[in-house]
This record gives sequence, C-alpha cells and structure tokens, in this order.
Amino acid sequence: MYDVFKFLHVVGVVVLVGNVTITAFWKAFSDMTRDPKIVAHAQRGVTVSDFIFTLAGIALIIIGGYGAALVKDIPLFDSFWLVSGQILFVISGLMWLGILIPLQIRQARLARSFAQGGDIPPQYWRDAKTWLIWGIIATVPLVAAVFVMVYKI
Repeated sequence: MYDVFKFLHVVGVVVLVGNVTITAFWKAFSDMTRDPKIVAHAQRGVTVSDFIFTLAGIALIIIGGYGAALVKDIPLFDSFWLVSGQILFVISGLMWLGILIPLQIRQARLARSFAQGGDIPPQYWRDAKTWLIWGIIATVPLVAAVFVMVYKI
C-alpha cells in the first residue's frame, strides 16, 4: 500500500507542477499575440485547466503523501525534509489563494468581455503581468519542495 500512496504522491507532484508551468507558458505566448479571441480562449483554458489539474494534483499530493506516511508510520514533523516540504507547499498555496486565484478570476471576467473581439482593457494586461510574476514566484516553493523531498535534506 505504501508504494501505491507514494505513486499517487509523485503523480500529484507531476500534475501540479506540470500544470502550473505549462499554463503560464501557454498563457504568456497567447497574450503575446494580442489577439482578443486568442487571449480570451487561452484565459479560459488556463482557468479550466487550473481548476481540474491543480485541484487534482493537490488532492493526489495530500492523499499520497499523508497516506504513505500513515502506512509506513512515518512521523510528519520529526524530519526537516518533511516539515520543510509541507511548509513550502503551504506557502505556494497561500500565494495562489491570496493573489493568483483572485487575479485569474478577474482576468477571466475581463476576457469574457472581449472574447468575440474588441479591445483588451489595460486592466487585463496589468493583471496578466502580475499573475505571471506571482505565478513564477509561487512556483519556486513547489520546485524547492520537490528538491527537498527527493534529496531528503
């Protein structure tokens, strides 16, 4: 059972980190076209993929990680690597909840207004830039958590 939980945990990490990385890449390239239809379509795709894959990744990480620890009777707060991995995961999550999700919701609402064409409002571009910067910042703790967990430092 330990191996099943560990597998779920690793798949969750791949899904979460892969999704946050590729959606930012996809959105940035779509935004560079400055075509309202492409930008709106990409924003919708980012919103949907974040909802599906980010939530799935988080669920798999939690179920797999805590399940593996429970099955193996591994104390969650006795080793630096487990504590720091959890803290880094939470730090990233707080940035998503407090900054990135509200920005993404606002961008999605704005994108609906120009999805059929028309001008993209300056607020969208400000939010897109802020979302990209904070998205990169919020990804750093996730990558650091992967490093800490793999090398068990």
